[in-house]
Amino acid sequence: MHAVILIVLQAIIVFIGFGAGRFGDRIGGSWNCPHHWILGLILVIIGAFYTHNFWGLTVITFGAGFFVSDLDDFLHMRIYGPDEPHKWRFWSIK
Repeated sequence: MHAVILIVLQAIIVFIGFGAGRFGDRIGGSWNCPHHWILGLILVIIGAFYTHNFWGLTVITFGAGFFVSDLDDFLHMRIYGPDEPHKWRFWSIK
């Protein structure tokens, strides 16, 4: 039962990370700054050092959601600068 609760909680946290990334893209996508997939990748790497406890797994799942929310910029290796104008959708990786 404990494992089921942990899995459901981590699924909720990855969704929160995705949502935070999507709304960050909506609000700050026109800013001239690093893309947020980089922060998601950094969070996954930091969390990998603490996989033996709950907070490490939480940082990994939040970072994964944050990373996936900006996957298109990662695939095109956009590191710095504003996003190209596009129609904003919540369930999108653009």
